[in-house]
Amino acid sequence: MGQALRRIYNGFTTVLVALVVLLAILLVGVRAVGLMPYTVLSGSMEPKYHVGSLIYVQKTDPMTLEVGDPVTYRMPDGTVVTHRIIEVLEDPVEGRRYRTQGDANEIPDGSPVSAGRIIGKPVFTVPYLGYVSWFVQNPPGTYVVLAGALALLILTMLTDVLFPPKKEEEQKEENAPSEDAGVI
Repeated sequence: MGQALRRIYNGFTTVLVALVVLLAILLVGVRAVGLMPYTVLSGSMEPKYHVGSLIYVQKTDPMTLEVGDPVTYRMPDGTVVTHRIIEVLEDPVEGRRYRTQGDANEIPDGSPVSAGRIIGKPVFTVPYLGYVSWFVQNPPGTYVVLAGALALLILTMLTDVLFPPKKEEEQKEENAPSEDAGVI
């Protein structure tokens, strides 16, 4: 019975660790391959990008952007926005700029976006993961995640305490053939 509980416990902690690693890759690890994750906070790009989704943005040369491309850029106040390019403006003084508009918005954005404020193009999105990302990045979510990571570490280290390995004598007895063995 003890061995069965130990296997279940080990399986449970293995699944938890795998989920934590997967979540860490989706939230942070993607940066290693040049993708930046951003949480969708408004419905301006519905139905393409739903509120609460996490979008992954790849750095893009602004000169390759065209009308119809979704683009992620930084507003002068630092806010990150993803809207669609509806017009490319060539200005000899200010350089290339882009007029943008959210898919769900009825009017274009107020001022054109300069090429220097472009972060990149969204390449894919994961629904609802933005809620997790937002929670993890802000207290009390940060504290909950740190406490959970510590608890998971303790759980994985407690296997031998909760389910001590059998002594040699017990293992020999368990592996020895029973008296009934061979009797038909």
